[in-house]
Amino acid sequence: MFSGLDLTFLWPRLLWLLAALPLLALAYLRLTANRARAGGPLAYLEQTGDGASALATRARRALPPLLWLLALGALLLALARPQAALLLPARMEAVVLAIDMSGSMRATDLAPDRISAARNAAKAFIDKQPQHVRVGVVGVAAAAAVVQSPTRNREDLTQAVDRLEPQRGTALGSGLIIALDTLLPEAKIDVEQFISPRPGATPPARSADAAGADAEARKKEAGAARATAIVLLSDGVSNVGPDPLKAAEVAADHGVRIYTVGIGTPEGATVTADGWKARVRLDEATLQRVATMTGGQYFRAADAAQLTAIYRELGTRIGFQRKQPTELTALAAALGALLAALGALLSLAWFNRIL
Repeated sequence: MFSGLDLTFLWPRLLWLLAALPLLALAYLRLTANRARAGGPLAYLEQTGDGASALATRARRALPPLLWLLALGALLLALARPQAALLLPARMEAVVLAIDMSGSMRATDLAPDRISAARNAAKAFIDKQPQHVRVGVVGVAAAAAVVQSPTRNREDLTQAVDRLEPQRGTALGSGLIIALDTLLPEAKIDVEQFISPRPGATPPARSADAAGADAEARKKEAGAARATAIVLLSDGVSNVGPDPLKAAEVAADHGVRIYTVGIGTPEGATVTADGWKARVRLDEATLQRVATMTGGQYFRAADAAQLTAIYRELGTRIGFQRKQPTELTALAAALGALLAALGALLSLAWFNRIL
């Protein structure tokens, strides 16, 4: 299937018919030249008269055939049955913010520090959501927990975000699986087994339909089935708990997109707390892979203002996440008919004939 810029064709072999267009254009030019020679000196003088009038005459003679040629091209495209994947509004029902509260969020490479910038951005995101969207908050440190279950009460959400304080450790995998379970309680994901596998127990909760699907298929189908999303804000460094990529796999299998926002800088900053010092850097690779696996998107915030702008943009973007293949055959055919009719009308008005 031919594709480009999300445009595909159901019958792409018929696109070879477009090769006739330049041949028809050459045939028309040759016919015009023959007519000019057959008309003798008077025809020559008509085509090469003085100044603007000669140019206008040539343009008038060329415009109707050009419109007919474009019309034929549009009709040939219609024969190939074009379709495009249109981005349509999807009514979001619930979003969970998973916010990193690890000690590295004390770093000051975002003013005044990462955690304060994250709080402000999260509140900007909440304010951007339509009133019907329920928003939840999950705090992620060495353990992850639901700070606020999904609600439409913006005041409760703001208070929940303000309660977030840096703690030790980062368990991004735990945070993502808890956020997923919060979004989809009906999926009955075995969160405990995922976070702390019991010896000999079966790994948790991948949907039965997706159990045999390959990674590429999961990526393509991610987000198609749910009016929900997870937004993860983190510096990307997960040092305890399950692999965040495994959690992303489960999210993809359940059709939930994860949008990730990298906070901090690759060069990082030095954090001092409780008598220890550490250089904390932004790990973009993990966040990019999590987003890609689920059909979401990764954003990097280089400063506090950009972080807030990203969250505001996300508030709009996740509401337009459903791509639907739409056939454009009728549109192409209508364009072809319109161009052909315009060419005929101009020819009739200027030369008293259609062809």
